[in-house]
Amino acid sequence: MKTIMIDMDNVITNNNFTLLLEKFLNKKIDFNNLNVKYRQDLIEGREEEFKALYQNTNIYDNAPLLKGCFEVLERLSKNYEIYIVTSYIWKKNVIDPSENLKNKFNYLKAKLPFINPNNYIFIQDKKLIHFDIAIDDRLSGLENCDIKILFNSWSNKSLDDSMLKEKNIIRVNNWYEIEEILK
Repeated sequence: MKTIMIDMDNVITNNNFTLLLEKFLNKKIDFNNLNVKYRQDLIEGREEEFKALYQNTNIYDNAPLLKGCFEVLERLSKNYEIYIVTSYIWKKNVIDPSENLKNKFNYLKAKLPFINPNNYIFIQDKKLIHFDIAIDDRLSGLENCDIKILFNSWSNKSLDDSMLKEKNIIRVNNWYEIEEILK
């Protein structure tokens, strides 16, 4: 059975970190018009202040799955071995890593009950593990696989499609497009 590695943040859910940032900065954030690599770059220099307020906040509490995620993954799980591979350590630890790991685990278990919790992998460097297929919103998550699927997100909007084609990376906008590719 072929294996699929699926990133969690910005692929399965957008979590609620942006809501915390907006509350902290007291303004609405349009990531499509920003040039940042990570959302926490917006609090550069104020990390300790942010951490004091939100370090133990569950950013997955009431966070919805992205549209089509549940249905498509449930169908794909019949023909593929699915692994959720995600980091739990935030840049400058603005969210407590141990709480974040627990919250991610509990979220996945509740929202995607058909995926075996033994198939959750919490790791920083995804290229250490080989998968047949990888679905991620960052290029770094697509390095050690045969089929590379880039989930469109604010974090990769500036990537040139010709460069993606050269690296055999397929950009998708939603879960239904992923299902069409993997049928």
